[in-house]
Amino acid sequence: MRFARLATAFVALTLATGFSAGTAFADMVLNRGNQAEPTSMDPQKGTDVQSARIGYDLFEGLLTFAPDGKAIPGAAEKWTVSEDGLTYTFTLRADGKWSDGTPVTAADFVFAWQRLVDPKTASDYAYFLWPVKNGEAISNGKMPSSALGAEAVDARTFKVTLERPTGYFLSSLVHRMTYPVSKANVEKFGNDFVKPGNMVSNGAYKLVDYRPQAYVKVVKNPHFREAASVKVDSVVFHHNDSPETELRRFRAGELDVVQMAPVTQIDWLRQNMPETIQFYPVLSTQYLGINMTKEPLASNPKLRQALSLAVDRQIIVDKITKAGDAPAFTLTAPGIEGYDLPLTALDKASQAERDAAAKKLVEEAGYGKGGKPLTVEVLHNTNESTRKIAVAVASMWQSKLGAKVSLNNQEWKIVLQNAGEKSYANTVMLGWIADFPDPYTFLKLFLSDVGKMNRAGYDSAKYDNLLKQANEQTDPAARMKLLAQAEAVLLEDAPIIPIFHQSYRNLVHPRVKGWVANPMGVQLSRYLEVGAK
Repeated sequence: MRFARLATAFVALTLATGFSAGTAFADMVLNRGNQAEPTSMDPQKGTDVQSARIGYDLFEGLLTFAPDGKAIPGAAEKWTVSEDGLTYTFTLRADGKWSDGTPVTAADFVFAWQRLVDPKTASDYAYFLWPVKNGEAISNGKMPSSALGAEAVDARTFKVTLERPTGYFLSSLVHRMTYPVSKANVEKFGNDFVKPGNMVSNGAYKLVDYRPQAYVKVVKNPHFREAASVKVDSVVFHHNDSPETELRRFRAGELDVVQMAPVTQIDWLRQNMPETIQFYPVLSTQYLGINMTKEPLASNPKLRQALSLAVDRQIIVDKITKAGDAPAFTLTAPGIEGYDLPLTALDKASQAERDAAAKKLVEEAGYGKGGKPLTVEVLHNTNESTRKIAVAVASMWQSKLGAKVSLNNQEWKIVLQNAGEKSYANTVMLGWIADFPDPYTFLKLFLSDVGKMNRAGYDSAKYDNLLKQANEQTDPAARMKLLAQAEAVLLEDAPIIPIFHQSYRNLVHPRVKGWVANPMGVQLSRYLEVGAK
């Protein structure tokens, strides 16, 4: 009773004096604006960057990200690669543990990898493990998941056998789709293993709360191998489709970080909050996907090329995004070592020259002035920044090509669903940030056999074969040349309209320390610190 009276007195004192228990005792909390609702909390199913940011805090793969975005050893302390490039042997850390205190084992990796390629999981990223022996056959239902070339030699030794040498394989293991899940945990809870209170994770944090359309909360995992160095105790990922709303919350002190500042407020931010701005280029491209399963665009490459040529990218990056984005004429973003972007003469020409070429192509296709009416729909997500870009593109098509353009505004999840199912009318506004620093992370999206991830429905045997040749090539320079040839084929066929290579528009409060701009655009919460407000 005496303790209760003392506690009540202390609370009254803190309220009266303005002293906060947080000054000395409260957890360090990081509030991150995480844009739209994540598609899934399942590590093998979440396909968007919103899911990724949460997943990278919750889980750790064989490799992980350093503060500068480079790949470093994660759950694996070391590895060896056979001379023929077919066998990778990983040694897991002895102190690797799940958030329930049980050890992370090679069997967990085997289970997770088999789960990823199993058709029953229906992961859009199953193709990520196709380089592994029998991976593609399993995904196509031709072999059982147990046939995957992934073996637990013992509790700490994970052996992987590939179908053929694959130049990008090791670097791809930084991606969350290759991260482990606890076999015991998934078998215990089934599909409910993703729920707070059920999920166990091996990263710096564990899941404690998830409120749809509101936030996801994670807290420090005491069993994480480097828990002693993790300063932020709790991370709250706040979700909202509106960048303007996120900015208001940031200004009010409710958010410490905004992932993408609204393009509508860039000038204001430069004038009034320059100390919070962190704009920097990332390996990312914003583009329009073209539905190659529906007419009139599906069978008319000249029409598709005309639509692409008529887009004035420079106006978009100068007048709308205003964050250092670069006009894009390729799918692959610049900055990947050893890769020369396959730019054409028209890519390097003036916009007036491109416009003239676009009008000619439209006429040759039988549309435009004196021809058939051209009607185009642009599907885009509920986001004012994206809407402005869509409006600009529509205006360019209308004024230059005489097209009648309509905009279809949907929630992000609906956009992704329609894009994956190829159920959108003509075009869809999409973007991609590299899973790992290699051209293949962009180019793989348009392989004919990757299912929903090929959101244009593009199907080219020539393209597929060039990518296959590239990945079997052991000479890095020769491999890059083959990848560039493949991308040139893609761009000539025009199932996409690249718009700009993206810069991230992070807003970071000065009290957040350790935020490092990097080309992968990944900032793990475990490296951050939040000062007092």
